[in-house]
Amino acid sequence: MSGVTGNQDVDIDLAQLVRGVWARRLKVVAITLLGAGVAFAGAKMISPKYRSETRILIEPRAPAFATAQATDANAGQLLDELNISSQVQLLQSADLIKQVISSQKLYDLPEFDAAANSSALGDILIALHLKKSPLANPPEERVIDAFVERLQVYQVPGSRVIGITFTSKDPALAATIPNAMAAAYLAKQSGAKLDSNSEATRWLEPEIENLRTKVSDAEQKVAEYRAAHGLLPTNGGGNFQTQQLNDVSAELTRVRGERANAEARAQSVRNALSSGEASDTLQDIMSSQSIQRLKGTESGLQSQISDLQTSLLNNHPRLKSLRAQLADIKTQIRQETQKILASIENEAKVATLREQELEQQSNKVKANSAQAGEDEVGLNALEREAAAQRQLLETYLSRFREAASRADKNSSPADARIVSTAVQPVDPYFPKVVPIVVVAALATFIMTSIAIMLAELFSGRALRPTSSAEVEERIEQETVEVVVVDAPPARTPASSMLAVQHEEQEEQQDEVAEELVPEQPEEENEFSIASVAHYLIGSRAPLAIAISPTGDNGSAATVALARTLASAGSRVVLVDMTGSGHPTELMAQGRSLPGVTDLLCGEAAFGDTIHGDYLSDAHFIPQGTSDMRRAMRGADRLSLLLDALSSAYDLVLVESGAADVAGVSKLTQSKTVEIILSMPEIVEEEFVAAMTSFEEAGYERVVLMSGGNTDGNATVAQQAA
Repeated sequence: MSGVTGNQDVDIDLAQLVRGVWARRLKVVAITLLGAGVAFAGAKMISPKYRSETRILIEPRAPAFATAQATDANAGQLLDELNISSQVQLLQSADLIKQVISSQKLYDLPEFDAAANSSALGDILIALHLKKSPLANPPEERVIDAFVERLQVYQVPGSRVIGITFTSKDPALAATIPNAMAAAYLAKQSGAKLDSNSEATRWLEPEIENLRTKVSDAEQKVAEYRAAHGLLPTNGGGNFQTQQLNDVSAELTRVRGERANAEARAQSVRNALSSGEASDTLQDIMSSQSIQRLKGTESGLQSQISDLQTSLLNNHPRLKSLRAQLADIKTQIRQETQKILASIENEAKVATLREQELEQQSNKVKANSAQAGEDEVGLNALEREAAAQRQLLETYLSRFREAASRADKNSSPADARIVSTAVQPVDPYFPKVVPIVVVAALATFIMTSIAIMLAELFSGRALRPTSSAEVEERIEQETVEVVVVDAPPARTPASSMLAVQHEEQEEQQDEVAEELVPEQPEEENEFSIASVAHYLIGSRAPLAIAISPTGDNGSAATVALARTLASAGSRVVLVDMTGSGHPTELMAQGRSLPGVTDLLCGEAAFGDTIHGDYLSDAHFIPQGTSDMRRAMRGADRLSLLLDALSSAYDLVLVESGAADVAGVSKLTQSKTVEIILSMPEIVEEEFVAAMTSFEEAGYERVVLMSGGNTDGNATVAQQAA
């Protein structure tokens, strides 16, 4: 078993924690079984509670004779998400709960009386006025409160189904209550529809009677207006004057056509007679029977003359007689043609007279029609009013008949139906004995194991040092033993630095830093400049304060540390806070550059005080050329300076010479900064005094840097090479 002595850095030994639990396994098992037994006994002592559920589907329902349009209109409202939530609230309403309580006679059941079910703890809390007495409320309110505690109404997610769940000690009652709630809800919904229909019929009856009177009056006004203005209706839907005007216009058009036709026919006969053309081509002449007979006689005489000319001479009496008859027939044809022409001309004259008469009649009818149009404006207004009243009456009558047909309760079903009825449960809802026992046993096992592990940690048996024994022996051979009189045991500088290094390396896993800084040989001093540089890169500390109790040789080692960090790729800046200004001489080969004192006195800008090392990539802020006493008046600004530099560089290294704890405290208030004791050659008394003072002041991260080259210029030459 690992042990820890002194003030060593330690880690938790997980294997020892497991061994500690395993060594007490019988005790753990016994306590676990005891906890399981207590949980089993407690679960058996609790009165079982049963739960059952009824589910209702919210959907539009209407009687079979309802129109599809009305059903669709109601569906849009019922399927709304807010409507479903409203139905959930309706199922939890006090009126519905009171109705179910009264119908199921729950007032007589002790389960719903909080005063009868009071416990000893509850009586004590009531006596101490920490809990309100149930007897302060009326019996009805106590029953309602107990009912609400056992009732749960919820909407099934993603659906229009509402679940009604009730918990009771009686399994039969647990199934009866949800079914009663659903039945009362459906009856309430159906009753609401019946009330709506009854209210509609009561309101529509007087309205319908009033509309009937208005429709009769409006139609009477239309009839009287028609009779007064002579606006008699016709089959075409217009008035008599308009119909008469249409008839006269049609007759006038027809007569004008007949006149034009007669004149054209007479002109054609006239042209034929004047030109001596044959009248056989004229329809009016050839249609006359007299002309047809004469034409037939003329044709017969010509045939006889033609036949006799072949056998008789031209002067033969027979031929003369026939020629005289033929001339007489032609004369008769001309006379008959003149008669036909006169008849056609008479038709044209009659048509002209008829046309004139119709034009006069048309003008008169137009005047009457214009007057009738003006009268129809008022008639149309009266007819519109009558039509509106008639349409409203028909709508009311239709609504009244529909509402009256739904007066029966079976004709107005609720907009919901039960999809799952509650059945009497067999297994209790609570307590679940097996899960309670399993959880209690597991919790007891975990708590017991945690208690054993804490005991191992507090006793120190589960703690182990972070560094191995072989490393500690080698360090003790190479370092000087430090003894502090009348002070509590403290870590040696070597173990402190190595413990911090090991702890930071395990937590950060900084592979980049290990690649940038080469691994140190085993024979190299563990407090060398390279080791401290490797440690600072691994710790990623933003600020490190170097203390040089032995003077400028320590400051030279700090300059070498800054150059080592820069050569490893870190962005580092060294701030010269020494009184001698030795770091400035090593990095700038002179002391005339503006620096810290100029910045504090306000004689130089912040950017002008940062300079580059002439032999490395490190930056530095020199001591400066201003008066030191005047500059120290603005010493409170040093912390702001260091914070600004920390945001721009990986590490800010402050060389403060042989400063004490009070001087370091002025630079920063934080106790987590890296304190580097730069002593190329260890002077035991000075080292012990510095180490003790810083640890007593609360600075835990104190690192010794020793064994390096004390000649700053030689170190520079080595780094440049």
